[in-house]
Amino acid sequence: MLIFALYQIVFQMKIKHLLLLLFAFAAITVSAQTKKKKTTAAMAPASAAGTLPRPKLVVGIVVDQMRWDYLYRFYDRYQNNGFKRLLNEGFSCENTQVDYIPTFTGPGHSCIYTGSVPAIHGIAGNDFIIQATGKSIYCTEDTTVNTVGSTSTAGQMSPRNLLTSTVTDELRLATNFRSKVIGIALKDRGGILPAGHTANAAYWFDDKTGNWISSTYYMTGLPQWVKDFNDQKLAETYLKQDWTPLYPIDSYVQTLPDNTKYEGKFKGTDAPTLPVKTSALYKGNLGMIRSTPYGNTLSIDMAVAAINGEQLGQHEVTDFLALSLSSPDYIGHQFGINAVEIEDTYLRLDRELAAFFTYLDAKVGKGNYTVFLTADHGAAHNTAFLKDHGIPADVWDDSLVKDSLNKFLLNKYKVEKLVIGLTNYQVNFNNQTIKYAQLSKDALIKDAIEFLEKQRGVAYAIDMRHAQTANIPDELRTRVVNGYSMEHSGVIQIILQPGWFTGHGSGDNGPTGTTHGTWNPYDTHIPLVFMGWGIPHGHLNRETHMTDIAATVAALLHIQAPNGCIGKPISEALK
Repeated sequence: MLIFALYQIVFQMKIKHLLLLLFAFAAITVSAQTKKKKTTAAMAPASAAGTLPRPKLVVGIVVDQMRWDYLYRFYDRYQNNGFKRLLNEGFSCENTQVDYIPTFTGPGHSCIYTGSVPAIHGIAGNDFIIQATGKSIYCTEDTTVNTVGSTSTAGQMSPRNLLTSTVTDELRLATNFRSKVIGIALKDRGGILPAGHTANAAYWFDDKTGNWISSTYYMTGLPQWVKDFNDQKLAETYLKQDWTPLYPIDSYVQTLPDNTKYEGKFKGTDAPTLPVKTSALYKGNLGMIRSTPYGNTLSIDMAVAAINGEQLGQHEVTDFLALSLSSPDYIGHQFGINAVEIEDTYLRLDRELAAFFTYLDAKVGKGNYTVFLTADHGAAHNTAFLKDHGIPADVWDDSLVKDSLNKFLLNKYKVEKLVIGLTNYQVNFNNQTIKYAQLSKDALIKDAIEFLEKQRGVAYAIDMRHAQTANIPDELRTRVVNGYSMEHSGVIQIILQPGWFTGHGSGDNGPTGTTHGTWNPYDTHIPLVFMGWGIPHGHLNRETHMTDIAATVAALLHIQAPNGCIGKPISEALK
């Protein structure tokens, strides 16, 4: 009995120890699982008790006509806090390509903010022809609205021709319209299209008054802060200062001497040289500021006023400022990409970006905002400049070709003016006349293509309806397909040989300035740099696309991509 009793005691103690061990193991397991849950919650974008981490402000900067190589062509002369700060603190996508043709301002700004292409978003050019009616329309034209801030008609604009949402729209939707979105640019299309359909406001410059204006699409009257800004008359103030070179003129070694036959001069001047006496030239034409670096200064001034006036970056949700700097495009068209005026423009812009970033650091807080800088398109070398250096190039006279094509079709079909125009390097037929005359559209397209392929400078003429099977390089095929809007594009796409383009001015010694619009790298290779909240430092050489910009911003903000977006987030650019 004693032995049995002792055995029971020992057995019970073992059971007790076993139970204690089981309880201890269970406690350790629960503790580990709890710790894991806490760690997972800390790594997640949001927690049940917290708020979704986002930047206080996103600033999108589009430099109109900025070639990718301008980041490096003038790098040695940039200061530390402008372009160099973007590159040294931010993330640069070194091989970002435009996804479509033609490469113009309207489609470019639309693509950046929609992540889409003309085939989907409908902005087929700055101007395009509605194929059903033959009517030419400007990309942001809207006669149902009126100007706010001026008596001119410059405010009869809206985003209604844009068929898709923008990343700025999606931010507004994601925050139940609590986020503020403001678009600013000298060009109406540069302010309107990025700001999207639901923006609080878009503002652009009115040449007649020198004011920043808007339209009744957004508001019935300008906010007081805009009125106060306009009252400063800054456009006139800047033009009275004249455009003088920032540095001694002989230090501009990355561009040609300051007086070449490739440059276009200001009206009223004897030569295309600096300094430009804008104080004597503008004579009430305040629109002259567009073609000087002061246009960038004025635009950034307006951006600062908007941030202060609307308290952007000071709300519980993310705000968005879409800023487009239009002056580099005007200056490039006039002087070309190898002019002292271009180098001076970017050296000045570098300083102004540095001051703007410093302002954002103080106003919003360094690390509290995200900025990206890109371009809507690039620009080509002047054709005469290329020819003088032995590189094949020439000007393609689209008006002359159109007249010759119409004459050719008249002789065969006995119908006049079957081609309305070659807008956007496309053949736009008079579809109403063709229908009335009961002509075969297929036969017309075939004959027009055969005619065009025999013209100097033409590499390909492509039936847009069958572009997928065209015998052209894959890169071109993709861009042709992406750029074709059935409603707004001509049915034949003309591809010129490298170095050929149309649309720039002509001087006594040949064509002056430059332009853009083609598939070539000088038009389609654009800068793309992100910096600030949520952005690591680094660079990427693999190919990325203009359509990826909106997708990347949407991923950064944890919002839905725009409803026509075909781009993909650039994961390397996100922390």
